[in-house]
This record gives sequence, structure tokens and C-alpha cells, in this order.
Amino acid sequence: MSDETRDDRQLLAAAVHDWAAAIVSNDPARIADFMADDWVIVSESGMSAREQFLQLVESGDLTHSSFQLVGEPRIGLYGDSAVVTVRITNTAHYKGERFDADEWTTDVFVRRDERWRCVLSHITPAART
Repeated sequence: MSDETRDDRQLLAAAVHDWAAAIVSNDPARIADFMADDWVIVSESGMSAREQFLQLVESGDLTHSSFQLVGEPRIGLYGDSAVVTVRITNTAHYKGERFDADEWTTDVFVRRDERWRCVLSHITPAART
């Protein structure tokens, strides 16, 4: 593994942990710092754009009190693109109603202006055993 590849893996792993901390901060600017302008999230309820997600956070309609990685992320590097997959447990409140989730997340990152930015997040509920 080259030094550059090792460095990129470390940067991406750190970004995933830092992004989790940003989500719990409920600070839209801090969260946005990890997203590309064209970021979208896909879940069982459909697709939401960056602006829509950040507006929910800014309004206080969406908050997170917990966002924990379960294990270390799997990171695949493909030139200036990367795919990061990790299991996450979180506690969120949407319009005052609490939601606890155990999900697999897959994030697609691209290198832009010497930084890794997420362009796509996909969440899938983890199977209950």
C-alpha cells in the first residue's frame, strides 16, 4: 500500500468519525463541511437533497443526541473517489418524536480541492437478530 493510499484511508476514517461528531453537534454549518454541494441521502423514505437536510437541522426539526460507529469503516479507494461503509447506531428526534436506529451506511466521497467531500449517503436498516 502506498503512502498516499494509507494517508487517504486515514483521512477518510477520520472524516467519518468527525462527521459523526458533527451530526450530534446539530450544527448545520459543521455538518455541511463534510458534504459536497450536490450531496443527497437515500433511505427507505426516498431521496433528500443537502439543502433539505440542512434546513431540517437548522430549524431544529431534526436533531441527533447519539451517533455511534459500530466497528471501523470499510474504505474502498478508487482514484479520486472512495466508498465508505460502516454500521451506525443513532438516536434522533424528528419534530419532537424520538427515533432509535441501527443502520448500515454507505457514503461515496470524491476528492475536490484537495479535500474529501461526501456526494452520496445511503442508509439501510440493519437486520434485527
